[in-house]
This record gives sequence, C-alpha cells and structure tokens, in this order.
Amino acid sequence: MPRTQTAIAEAETSEIAILGRVLGNGRGVSQALARHLLELRFSEEDNARINDLAARNQEGSLSRSEQDELRNFANAGCLLGILHAKARRALRKSARK
Repeated sequence: MPRTQTAIAEAETSEIAILGRVLGNGRGVSQALARHLLELRFSEEDNARINDLAARNQEGSLSRSEQDELRNFANAGCLLGILHAKARRALRKSARK
C-alpha cells in the first residue's frame, strides 16, 4: 500500500527520525563510546514485558495504554538499533585507519 504524504511527513518528523538525523550529523563516534553503545540492551524485565505485550497484541487483547507501551518499546528499540549501527560503523572506520 503506498504511503500518503501525511504518513511520510509524520515518519520524517517522528522522535526517532529526528534523533536519527541528530546522530548522523557528521560528527564521529569515539571507539570507547561505540563500544559502550554496543553494550546497551533492554533489561531482562523489559524483554519479558515486550514479549508479553507482543504476544497479547497478536491476540488483540491489549488495552490502549498497553498498545502505547508496546509502541514506546518499539520506538526505543528502533533508536537502539540506530545507535548500534552508528557504533558498528565507527568501529569499522577506526579499524581501517
């Protein structure tokens, strides 16, 4: 299904998209920071909560606030993925030098 102009505009102005642009503004990431970023993970408790919410979401049994919570976890995971990708890229660049 094609995305509407509104959906595209909202995607480009989401918190995650904005932070992604901030993180990609051309400044390098030090090796120490890159290694630290790659250690960042959800806690075991958060992973358990995510799995519970995701399973119940597939059943269609989440409340509105639980849907929002699951979306927030997804957004945080997206940001974590961006941070990990930038850290891996920084480490690859420093290894080439």
